[in-house]
Amino acid sequence: MSRDRSYDIAVTGVSGRFPGACDLRALWEALKEGRILTRRYARDELLRAGVPPEVADDADYVPVHGHLEGAERFDNALFGIGPREAELLDPQHRMMLEAAWAALEDAAVAPARAPATGVYASAAGSGYLRAMVAGGGLDPLALDDAVHGSEPDFLAGHIAYRLGLDGPAMAVQTACSSSLVAVHTAVQALLAGECDQALVVAAGVPYPQAGYLHVPGGIHSPSGRCRPFDAEADGVVAGSGVVCAVLRRLEDVPRDAPALYGTILGTAVNNDGAAKAGFFAPSPAGQERVIRAAVGAAGISAETIGYLEAHGTGTRLGDPIEWEGASSALAAEGARPGGVAVGALKANIGHLDNAAGLAGLVKALLVLREGVVPPVAGYARMNPLLESEGSPLYVPDRCAPWGGPEPRRAGVSSFGIGGTNAHVVLEAAVPRGRTAAASRPSDGRVRLSLLSAADAGALDRTAAGLARYLSEAVPDPADVARTLATGRAELPERMAVAGRTREEIAGRLAAAPEAVRGRRPPEGAPPVILLFPGQGAQAPGMAAPPAEALPGFRRSLEDCLDAFGPDRPAGLEEALFDPAAGAEALAETESAQPALFAVGYAAAEALAGLGVAPVAVAGHSLGEITAACAAGALSLEDAARFVAARGRAMQGCPEGAMLAMGCGEDRARELMAGSGASVEIAAVNSEDGCVVAGAVEEVDAFAERVRGRVPVRRLASRRAFHSVLIAPAAGALRAAAAQMRAGRPAVPVAAGASGTLIEAGAVYDPGGLVEQALRPVRFADALRAIAERYPGAVAVEVGPGRALSAMAARAGLDTVPLAPGGADPAVEAAEALGALWTMGQPLDLASLAGEGRCVRLPTYPFGGRRRRAREAEPAAAPAPPCGPQPRPDPAGDRADAGGAPGGEVAQVLEQVWAELLGHERPSPDDDFFRMGGDSLLVTRIAREAGRRLGIRIPVRDLLLGRTLGGQITRVRELAEHGRAIRGTD
Repeated sequence: MSRDRSYDIAVTGVSGRFPGACDLRALWEALKEGRILTRRYARDELLRAGVPPEVADDADYVPVHGHLEGAERFDNALFGIGPREAELLDPQHRMMLEAAWAALEDAAVAPARAPATGVYASAAGSGYLRAMVAGGGLDPLALDDAVHGSEPDFLAGHIAYRLGLDGPAMAVQTACSSSLVAVHTAVQALLAGECDQALVVAAGVPYPQAGYLHVPGGIHSPSGRCRPFDAEADGVVAGSGVVCAVLRRLEDVPRDAPALYGTILGTAVNNDGAAKAGFFAPSPAGQERVIRAAVGAAGISAETIGYLEAHGTGTRLGDPIEWEGASSALAAEGARPGGVAVGALKANIGHLDNAAGLAGLVKALLVLREGVVPPVAGYARMNPLLESEGSPLYVPDRCAPWGGPEPRRAGVSSFGIGGTNAHVVLEAAVPRGRTAAASRPSDGRVRLSLLSAADAGALDRTAAGLARYLSEAVPDPADVARTLATGRAELPERMAVAGRTREEIAGRLAAAPEAVRGRRPPEGAPPVILLFPGQGAQAPGMAAPPAEALPGFRRSLEDCLDAFGPDRPAGLEEALFDPAAGAEALAETESAQPALFAVGYAAAEALAGLGVAPVAVAGHSLGEITAACAAGALSLEDAARFVAARGRAMQGCPEGAMLAMGCGEDRARELMAGSGASVEIAAVNSEDGCVVAGAVEEVDAFAERVRGRVPVRRLASRRAFHSVLIAPAAGALRAAAAQMRAGRPAVPVAAGASGTLIEAGAVYDPGGLVEQALRPVRFADALRAIAERYPGAVAVEVGPGRALSAMAARAGLDTVPLAPGGADPAVEAAEALGALWTMGQPLDLASLAGEGRCVRLPTYPFGGRRRRAREAEPAAAPAPPCGPQPRPDPAGDRADAGGAPGGEVAQVLEQVWAELLGHERPSPDDDFFRMGGDSLLVTRIAREAGRRLGIRIPVRDLLLGRTLGGQITRVRELAEHGRAIRGTD
């Protein structure tokens, strides 16, 4: 009979840092080998850590600990935490923030896109806070900040705040069983509908990390070795670590989520009550009851359980009691003798205190996933106090394949001082669709990988780590693209790399110059201008690259081709997609113009579907029609019919030629006047670029006469557009324009004939397109008008080639050509989209990534400085600056109220910012909140700066000032007008 899985909870993501193992992979390798990862410290290490010499030299001192490397480092910039606030955070809180971030990434869940997520957090007592208090380096306000950053009451809420998670957030503190009780609490919240996802995160990191004094009769091992269930067991060894797991209801896990770690079938929590020898003593009856309750909640028989991750402290009292309770519970629930292997993680890494239960759960998940039972580290022979005969339990002394029943199931126990017991029943994950091991081979299509980080160094590490991973593993590039696009946060420093194979992507990641990089501006993405090319830019097969790289392009192209109706040129679609068949067709005006219009329109529509919203559009010659249509000034049907009529009419005009000149309009006219050739100015594209047109022989003669005096280049055109040779088309153009409806553009449209902007909402006269075809294109003026209206804008060339991008760059605009025409146009088109994202454009990344499922990729490469407990600081009386020097004060006036000189205001505020925010040299443009400030800290700045200046500073004025320079200005004004004395907060 199958189980009802509607109450099952999936473990979708995990992260952890353990003694001697920086991640799960390293931990698993050590577990299989039965390695002991605790460390024996040298005396000088202990002294550097802060252990007093008399303690380190005590005969009962055991210099052993499960040491966690890098416990004092913190990547505060990632979480928007300033250096000073980071210094006041307990290392456990810092590492739990990082662990929560990494676990969400492991589950392919970006915090900003997470469902309602609860946070259930546990941490050991703060030795860090005690060290700061003992050091005397905290004034009363700093002490408040330190308490907020170290006490468990604030832990879960702080994680929820920093990650933007809006489900329940609570600390769960039951001593050693805390984190497994937190798992139970999170499971109950998920089943009750209080949240849709839960983070269970825990840390146990003493400060400083060091050994311990053995007390005879105590729980700590005098030998410095934890040997659970062994005849030589003499106590526990402490360790440091941080763990996080992401939980969801199994039925709610997205189909494209990474493969699950496993499922939680049932949980239970109880307390021993008074039925034990003392408060600190365990109770076999309480432990038996909690195991049986969890098995009952799982709805299974214990006969199906093949592994138990025990609490396993290796103490003389605890091991026999746990063995008795577990044996009785499992036997009563149907387990067979000798059928359940026992694990004890503490033998490898030590006791992680409040994180121990969650660490044991993670180990059990790995056992189930891998189908391998590791040995209990250091185990030699059974403790004679354990009743082994008839017990369901046995202690493995070597690594062996899973020999228990299928599906693989395990129990996890954790017992806290004070008697709070927890037990969880797990099952190996049920396969859900394609697994990582069965990833399909790459289909050869271009894929875009998007990476981001909080700073440039972290971005470099991210790229290098992913490059290494892709070189070693075999994920499908489609899955990599999907994971990075939908399962990662969009941070300021950004990189985009496109390729068709994982090897190609890895190579481009490793070669920094081949990657597209950018930074999202703090003030928001720059405005986007769309530029549409005219005839001459066409190329056979030009629709294929955007069709491959740009989601929605093909659908919009089909709509556009249908809009031509019976006017569609024969063979147009084939010419757009087949480079071999399209060359001759697109050489003719009647096909080239509809082809360019169709590609430009489809690309603009696809960009709009991705979220690219232009503030203005401009087109060169034919491109102006595409621009007007994209802006909504012309309907697609009207624009398509007019383009087809325009192409036919101009096809019937006399043949001609066009010549690009590397000089400005005035110089070109001067050369024309002295040449005797009958040519005209057809386009003015920039201050040093224009085009002349005329009859073929006239253009050729003119080119010969000016060659060597200015750069010239014959354009691939069979007509002399924007010259008198196009006049025969005027009648047909006027007739076609008369059938078009006048619309109103949603954004400004550049008018090519005048070089001005037709404003949004103004009536767009289709008749103007007739004059535009007959007169010179003043594209340089149009670009200049756009650049003046939208400084800092990015011009996206929506079509083949990069001619317009070069013109826009000369006008001072940043440019992104969508199809610049390199060796692999589809890769270039994908990276152009990536370039827009690196600039901060809010693209629809899920649509951009396309099909694929999320897989496990390397998580964030945390960096940051080492931060230790603050030492005693000198009294806060004003003193000469030791950091930033005062900047010259041009006013130099003394305040009316309090007599504070203007220069002193700047000096004091710079000092206070440096002290309270932790940035050594703040600049006037630095933003208070972006540097880690908050509403509490601004109060301290107002108080401290006011005390040093002898005036009263209202908090609201500092909030209005916001930047350091703004605050300096406002405080000077307050002082000069005497308002600071009377101000109120």
